[in-house]
Amino acid sequence: MGRDISKSILLLFFGVIICCAIYPFVLWVVGQAVCPFEANGSMVKGPDGNVVGSLLIAQPFTKDEYFQPRPSAASYDASASTSSALSANNYALRDRAAHTLGAIAAYKNGKPVAPDLESWFREDKFQGNPHIVAQWADMHNGSAQGWVKADATHGAIVDGWAKAHVGLVAKWIKENPGTPKPAAADLAVIFFENFSGEHPGEFPSAVTRKRPDGKDVTTIEPVKEGADIQATFFDMWRQDHPQVDLQDVPGDLVTASASGLDPHITLQNAQYQLDRVASKWASDLKRDPGTVKKEIAQILDAASEAPWYGLAGERIVNVLEVNLELRKKYGAPP
Repeated sequence: MGRDISKSILLLFFGVIICCAIYPFVLWVVGQAVCPFEANGSMVKGPDGNVVGSLLIAQPFTKDEYFQPRPSAASYDASASTSSALSANNYALRDRAAHTLGAIAAYKNGKPVAPDLESWFREDKFQGNPHIVAQWADMHNGSAQGWVKADATHGAIVDGWAKAHVGLVAKWIKENPGTPKPAAADLAVIFFENFSGEHPGEFPSAVTRKRPDGKDVTTIEPVKEGADIQATFFDMWRQDHPQVDLQDVPGDLVTASASGLDPHITLQNAQYQLDRVASKWASDLKRDPGTVKKEIAQILDAASEAPWYGLAGERIVNVLEVNLELRKKYGAPP
């Protein structure tokens, strides 16, 4: 009995030493000797010498001068890798795609949809009924609540509205006795219903203005055009205009990867974004848009690759790698 126990303890000891010390050490040595860049996370540095990210993990880019990665259900958080797990008939999936398409959708002739969408929105009628914003909030409570939760300033706006509309809040509480002390998100639908009546053809959005001292100040104000309207109401516009033919977009432009962290996009996706990126850089640099577009197209071609050395799959580009090349070539955007 004692002999068996001593052998087991000895086996456990050697197992721990081999599996938890020797094996990891050998792998570390081989990795550092053969492929140190990959072994250390494929971390890359910007022009200033500081690490800006990993070529293995996607990250968001908000400026129009840069290419955008695929949508991420994990909000590009490497510690929370996940897919959206949304079914094809889930409105949240349609809504996310619509938010991406609103600002970039175009007709078959290349004309952008956004100006017509904003004109339609200002008419304040959806399927013949007035108050688009109220209808949006009634049909998609989750989206309305998501707007309130998306930014602390949005919640503050609803809180301020609630104090100024005590009667409406009291009526809401009476109809929802299970929530005697509603949070801002709970009042999202009634807030938008009231807002739609007071501001027909407008939507609350962030507006930045200069103060007398020259500093910028951002407030939430009713607006009749802009990115928020394009993104939020594209799906409703599309339902009101089902007969209109629009340009197709690459699938990975509006769909998230299984991990939510895919650092690559297809070359087709990058080329779809090329006009936006090139025109913005041309505007910043005061250069000919056609020339800048050709330069960036060359960067994309040089950076593109196909899996297994071209034997399988579409050509793809690493978003961070391409954006770093743009930064090196043109400097930092304003």
